[in-house]
Amino acid sequence: MTFRVERATAAHVDAICAIERSAVEMFRGHQAWPFYRAVSIPPDQLAMEIQQGLVWVALPDDSDEPVGFVWLDTEHGGRVVGIAEIDVLPAYGRRGIGSALLNCACEWARSAGYRRVDLGTLADVPWNAPFYAKHGFSIVDKHDPDFAYARERDEEHGFPETLRVFMTRRLAPPDAHEWSVWPAPAKLDLLAPPVKPRDDEPREWQRIVRLLDACDELRLRARTDDLIDAHAGNPAHAELARRAANLLREHAHIQAGADIRIEQRIPAGVGVAGESSLVATVLVALNHLWRTGLTIEQLAELGRELDREVPIFLHGRSVQTTLTHERATSTKLPQRWYVLIDPHESVAVEEIFQATELTRIAPAATISFFASGETLENVIEPVVRARYPRVAAAWDWLGSHGHARLSGSGGCVFLETATPERAEAVARRCPATFTAWVAEGVGVSPLRRALSRHAAAG
Repeated sequence: MTFRVERATAAHVDAICAIERSAVEMFRGHQAWPFYRAVSIPPDQLAMEIQQGLVWVALPDDSDEPVGFVWLDTEHGGRVVGIAEIDVLPAYGRRGIGSALLNCACEWARSAGYRRVDLGTLADVPWNAPFYAKHGFSIVDKHDPDFAYARERDEEHGFPETLRVFMTRRLAPPDAHEWSVWPAPAKLDLLAPPVKPRDDEPREWQRIVRLLDACDELRLRARTDDLIDAHAGNPAHAELARRAANLLREHAHIQAGADIRIEQRIPAGVGVAGESSLVATVLVALNHLWRTGLTIEQLAELGRELDREVPIFLHGRSVQTTLTHERATSTKLPQRWYVLIDPHESVAVEEIFQATELTRIAPAATISFFASGETLENVIEPVVRARYPRVAAAWDWLGSHGHARLSGSGGCVFLETATPERAEAVARRCPATFTAWVAEGVGVSPLRRALSRHAAAG
């Protein structure tokens, strides 16, 4: 049998849970059986990890039904990533599937700037510790402070300390001519969008821009020639990546080339990601790979030439800003999770800007509105609802679960929740005519965290 390893999708959740239940049966009779039997993958959490691109599946070449999976855990923080789970259906064991999944996960972690992969396992089971040892993992002192997180998690699950060993595998940083992985984060507009004012109107429109942990993914590597070779599902995004790369090397007065591959994981045309985030990621990644030495502020000035929102993504924190971005200050927002709905209907921004019925005066806001749970309306909401029936329908459905809002000027409607469980519960009920996903608002963006990992390795 031949097989391929691909990123998991939301459609694989049930199959992955079934694989785990089948794999656990192999531990019947072992001392660990009562504990493995009592713990299973929460489907809601798995769905969130899949959305973040942290789960891969093994698929037979003649089928789309997974026979194995690996799930990475980034909760360790810093430059360490963990193997949260890796399982293969018992009927497909000893065919190299587990090895392929493990190698895929470790190679992605290496490309993403992680320098160590950790895991907890059983020492006396052939397909546990001995299997990992064959793939470069070594047993470590479980009382090492570096493994406090893993110990705490085992204690949470009631797993006896005597049964487990911890193992780690060091990862060498990729050089500039190997692929490296960088995130292009999404954002939400929590206040009114930058509506184009008339000449006689005030220009200090307020916005609260919240960065999310949901990301598109870019792979980049330096070339030995000066060609900028960019590819994306959206040709406009590939062209924008080339423009950003050219802008950087012209400013740095260097002859350099790069390969750029863009994987879109966030629905297009809904106003939560896109051009500004893409430009920021290309500038940050190539500044690192080409060793041009520009500061974040210098990159922000360059990025403004292509899109005025690029500095938001480069600075990597949620901000309170104005229409002209002349004043932008970092702001700390309460921890929240968001249900985002793609209504599969794009909003024509320019049409909305020109609408005669658009209300152009909005009340000022303060951060206390958000800290206290109060909300303010997006001033283009009435216009969008009247002109875009699918967006209005998605809005009405999400509004039945709480205060639904529109993100900026895109077609995405969202609901803010205090817990991930609440967000996932709402997302599960989403009608099939729309697409729902869950994202967490972050204090520091995934792009800045990725830069810290890569920079430390360099």
